[in-house]
Amino acid sequence: MEKDDPLAKPKVYVETTIVSYLTARLSRDLVTAAHQQITQQWWNDRRRAFDLFASQAVVNEAGEGDETMAGLRLKVLEELPLLDITEEVSSFAEELIRVGPMPPKAAVDAVHVAASVVHRIDYLLTWNCTHLANAAIRIRIDQMCRSRDYAPVVICTPEELMGA
Repeated sequence: MEKDDPLAKPKVYVETTIVSYLTARLSRDLVTAAHQQITQQWWNDRRRAFDLFASQAVVNEAGEGDETMAGLRLKVLEELPLLDITEEVSSFAEELIRVGPMPPKAAVDAVHVAASVVHRIDYLLTWNCTHLANAAIRIRIDQMCRSRDYAPVVICTPEELMGA
């Protein structure tokens, strides 16, 4: 959030799991179904309190898989401005993998983090609790951001960003 503008809305990077849960058919798995419901509630009730962003990495992931479902995900993303995947973003994403907070198989997740951090986004919204919304990894990402003079992004789920 712009510290010098008291009227600025906090900025949220919408990661791929959010649009996936938002548009997916209701899951039979109770935990996944609950996450879908929370995502829909956040999207309907809270998203207007924030400026939302995505990146081409989100668009690429959202466009994969079943053509009909991909179309629904991409439709949601049409209204979101895309953050540029600059050389600085790519370099920081590679460093997140090389130094070790994130494993090589999480290369796209590292791009989500790097895009959020480099573009000074306040929150990275995700249901990816393996490589992103994971306390053990978040603390290491935060430490790495600070050691590179970046302000860390708050990585959280819609449930955590529901508000009062």
